[in-house]
Amino acid sequence: MRSELSIIYTLLFLTLGIGFTASAQKNLNLLTLEDIFKNSKYHENDFGPIQWSKDYKGYLTFEPNHELNGKDIVKYDAATGNRTVVCPAKSFVPEGQTQPLDVSAYVWSPDNSKLLIFTNTRKVWRYKTRGDYWLLDLQSSKLRQLGKSVSPATMMFAKFSPDGTRVAFVSQLNIFVEDLTTAKVTQITSDGGGNIVNGTFDWVYEEELDCRDGFRWSPDGKKIAYWQSDTKGIGTFYMINNVDSVYPRIIPFPYPKVGTTNSAVKIGVIPAEGGETKWFDIPGDPGNHYLARMNFIPNSEDVMIQQLNRRQNTNMVWIGNTADMSLTNILTDTDKTFLDIHDNTQWLDQEKYFTWTSEKDGWLRLYLVSRDGKKVNAITKENFDIESINCIDGKGGYVYYIASPDNFTQRYLYRSRIDGKGAAERVTPASLTGHNSYQISGDARWAIHTFNNAVTPSRISLVSLPAHKELRLFEDNAVVKQKYDQLGLNPKEFFKVDIGGVILDAWMIKPAGFDASKKYPVIYYVYGEPASSTVQDSWGGGDLWHQYMAQQGYIVISVDNRGTKVPRGAEFRKCIYRQIGILASADQSNAARKIASMFSFIDPARVGIWGWSGGGQMTLNCLFRYPDIYNTGLAVSFVSDQRLYDNIYQERYMGLLDENRDGYRDGSPINFAKNLRGNLMIIHGTGDDNVHYQSFEMLTNELIKNNKMFSMMSYPMRSHSINERANTSLHLRETMEKFWKSNLPPGGR
Repeated sequence: MRSELSIIYTLLFLTLGIGFTASAQKNLNLLTLEDIFKNSKYHENDFGPIQWSKDYKGYLTFEPNHELNGKDIVKYDAATGNRTVVCPAKSFVPEGQTQPLDVSAYVWSPDNSKLLIFTNTRKVWRYKTRGDYWLLDLQSSKLRQLGKSVSPATMMFAKFSPDGTRVAFVSQLNIFVEDLTTAKVTQITSDGGGNIVNGTFDWVYEEELDCRDGFRWSPDGKKIAYWQSDTKGIGTFYMINNVDSVYPRIIPFPYPKVGTTNSAVKIGVIPAEGGETKWFDIPGDPGNHYLARMNFIPNSEDVMIQQLNRRQNTNMVWIGNTADMSLTNILTDTDKTFLDIHDNTQWLDQEKYFTWTSEKDGWLRLYLVSRDGKKVNAITKENFDIESINCIDGKGGYVYYIASPDNFTQRYLYRSRIDGKGAAERVTPASLTGHNSYQISGDARWAIHTFNNAVTPSRISLVSLPAHKELRLFEDNAVVKQKYDQLGLNPKEFFKVDIGGVILDAWMIKPAGFDASKKYPVIYYVYGEPASSTVQDSWGGGDLWHQYMAQQGYIVISVDNRGTKVPRGAEFRKCIYRQIGILASADQSNAARKIASMFSFIDPARVGIWGWSGGGQMTLNCLFRYPDIYNTGLAVSFVSDQRLYDNIYQERYMGLLDENRDGYRDGSPINFAKNLRGNLMIIHGTGDDNVHYQSFEMLTNELIKNNKMFSMMSYPMRSHSINERANTSLHLRETMEKFWKSNLPPGGR
């Protein structure tokens, strides 16, 4: 069967004019969409998740227990590799049952005598943050369920008190505390429900500020500080489930769109045994500011609160005293465009100093700030961005971070002295060209290192630092690499595009049997928004969808325009402020023109573009604004009118609606739909809680009004990722393939 299939594909490629040689035909092992999106033939193996032990001498991970069809928690000594089963799967078998709990996550008590187990999980929008919690006493081997007085699978964010005698959790928008000795559960807030949200967050705080767990134990265990959101006045968005019952089910949820009312959010402090909540009187309208972060300062009664204004260009840092509820503003970070929130704050030197990330001088740097905010010294001083912080080792005196000063498509580990002295040191060996990521122990002695690049699947190992000596290989994905190499694919070729005034990074995949004397159709893959980058020298699953399209006879190209999330300095990332969709689409079109002049094998009459989410919006903007360049486009899960998207994301990059109405209009592709001249297909999931199906329908309506012909596909009750329910991913890709082949003929001519 396989040989017959190969003959069919070979004849197809010859018909398309790709022109294989006889040896290429013999050796080529063709990709199929079934193998990619249904059979997971090229799926790479991962390792972990792991936790570092509290003494940092070893790491803990799950390993399968086939006898009980469960998981053991095992510990490995980092230096020797010695293995110890810490919690066998039989420890997780409830009394009267035969099967162990499906342990999704676990947390150790402060003295390591108890284990808090998260199981029976449920999704809350993006992540599984709701479920049941069980307590395992390692001394008595007793396992019991917590929160028996609350509804099943409603517990969220359970955590031990600092002394390990109690567990606090959220259930149905209220906060509870359970005494682990008596099993008594005390509900300490009672006003949650309806518009009031205690201890967690509404949709937009979760999506755009990464806020989920909304309460904190005080260091002495006597108090709990928590967020409360009042969603009254937020517009309600309704999704309709038409597929799971005879009558439709309406799914409402508060979703603040551009220019509309936000949740009014405040922070309060309540005794851990219950009582009256005291509220911080933080200046400013609570509906037009964001309380983006709050944490107790170790060994104190103080909390540090970060407060963003609605424009998100000012971050006021407050110290709040939970005894007298006083507030002191110790630091204010400002930007002429927008600010991002960073989770890199760590207290050092007996809480005299804290670390702080800022772009105030044009580069993303880490600073050391005194507790009163009066002394601010740079830790990273070189003129390049830190891409992320991996470990702040106060005792050892170094901060370890990811950066890539010389190649923005790659990532490497560096370290700098916390006192700011000396030069930054690259830790990753020069031979590991590509993407490197690390999970570093708190004392910076060990790291789980993952290396990959565009042609190499993840290689995961244990290394010692700072020498970066490999001690143990966990996974090299050699089987996946062998399967990938047998495909005979043309690898991504990275190159630069000078569009005048700025040089952009790009990659290209050439078709199988490429002949430079012929002209080929090109499909541009685009994202182009500030949240991500497409031009990275990383594995990304082998980018097999684009490799598949290249095998069908297309050149595939991707370009990172200005504004994408790459470590090229604040000016590169933030020049798109107030002009999302405008500057980026101009960069993309200028890059397409330049690339056509650089490579004679590109057919200017066959140029397509596609993207997902922000890339779908960019696809529409390019297709509608530059119809002389792009004649075919495919947009998935897109924003057609920026006013329809959530306010935190869109206002961060576009400013407030009343101050930038022209920008919102000119950046929204729906206002240029009348310019469509080529082929367009739009695809959306009707259950998309992020970019709503409304955006799809509004664009459809506008295209019909202007008598524009187009193709469309809706996926019932699929979310933004369009991957739920049986056969969805394969069907989606086959739909996309059919569109491309029908409207942008493949093959060299």
